[in-house]
Amino acid sequence: MCATEPRGGCFSTLAHEATHATGHSSRLDRFTRFADRKALAFEELVAELGNAFLCARLGLVPDFDQSAAYLQSWLRALADDKRLIFRAASEAQKAADFLFATATEERAAA
Repeated sequence: MCATEPRGGCFSTLAHEATHATGHSSRLDRFTRFADRKALAFEELVAELGNAFLCARLGLVPDFDQSAAYLQSWLRALADDKRLIFRAASEAQKAADFLFATATEERAAA
């Protein structure tokens, strides 16, 4: 069960998928801005970094072993762009900030 998993468990997966959701055109519009042949690898990199940022902000410990292996595989796919990790981290931070701002707004409206 999610609530009893000590290392973030399904919350880590939820954070990854929530980061993907911010890429929609009605949110941060990442999917149209990064729509080349490497877009999938880049998006997965953004989502996994977003997962780590969100879990850290929530006080959860993501499964760093799994994240590291996942990130390493996508970075290999994108090895020709040495600045990519910085672009991905920037997009992941925007996504985390968007998710927290949206949650704060919804909580205030309730």
